[in-house]
Amino acid sequence: MSVLELLIVAIGLSMDAFAVAVCKGLSVSSAGRSKHSVHLGQAAVIGGWFGLFQGLMPLAGFLLGTRFERQIAVFDHWIAFILLGLIGAQMLREGLSCETENTDSSISPASMLPLAVATSIDALAVGVTFAFLQVNILPAVTLIGVITFLLSMAGVKAGSIFGIRYKSRAEIAGGGILILMGVKILIEHLFL
Repeated sequence: MSVLELLIVAIGLSMDAFAVAVCKGLSVSSAGRSKHSVHLGQAAVIGGWFGLFQGLMPLAGFLLGTRFERQIAVFDHWIAFILLGLIGAQMLREGLSCETENTDSSISPASMLPLAVATSIDALAVGVTFAFLQVNILPAVTLIGVITFLLSMAGVKAGSIFGIRYKSRAEIAGGGILILMGVKILIEHLFL
């Protein structure tokens, strides 16, 4: 997998965290005195939670995937295609739904831990895929973590300024990216 492909996957995976960060930015600014009351430190804490878990989950998935690599090598491309397709479809569904998420304004560990885990579950499955594709995992998880951190910080600021207007667009874009990456992997293994 090339650096560009890893970058695209990192951006796709970070869209869930970005969308929740937008909501978090909206709730934190609403709890403050003014419309733009989110501070850089708050955005960094929120981005740190999301970036850390988006980096750790693919590593955990990779370690699981390497245990089963020999047994699954014959059809690993189908697994990658199905996992990325399902994750992408779920993100598209969430982006197209009219449901709104309730996000409280706290950035305490009790508030952030469930959000960080929930937004990074899909990264666990991608980590399994990375094992089958023999991706160099340390640079990959570092890139995913850093991209998620930066985009989550931007999402917090965007949420404090624009509200939830862009949340669904981010989820739709992320879902589409992951589906396209799954299709690309399948095509490469079947036809190239």
